[in-house]
Amino acid sequence: MSTDPRSASALEEAVARVGDRWTLLLVNSLLDGPRRFNELLADLDGLAPNVLSKRLRHLEHEGVIVALPYSQRPPRFDYRLTAAGSELAGALRLLAHWGAARDPNAIAVKHNACGTPVEARWYCPTCATLVDIDDTDEVRFV
Repeated sequence: MSTDPRSASALEEAVARVGDRWTLLLVNSLLDGPRRFNELLADLDGLAPNVLSKRLRHLEHEGVIVALPYSQRPPRFDYRLTAAGSELAGALRLLAHWGAARDPNAIAVKHNACGTPVEARWYCPTCATLVDIDDTDEVRFV
């Protein structure tokens, strides 16, 4: 495990921006495209309207979503991910993959050709090769 203080601070930064359950599920819901408040509320069963409002404001403040007005009176908005918000798709897929591996009832991402669950791998774009974790420096969240 890394003792580098930058490791913790980078991870802490990410968690501070999107680290709670409802926020991650909200981002996941927005990956399919823009949604209105009531659509999000319907997608996220069990989420109270006041909590949704708070999470939307937080994500907008963090630059993860943008709220675009579609009605002036009363003021109503549709919410969509920014480019930074869309970048969370990969992290959400990894979390879902991790969760599916621990729950026999969860649906894992499978290869269409053979039906085998796929695995996440480290990839070096410069060398265009898959990289074994043993061939890397210590994993750091910087």
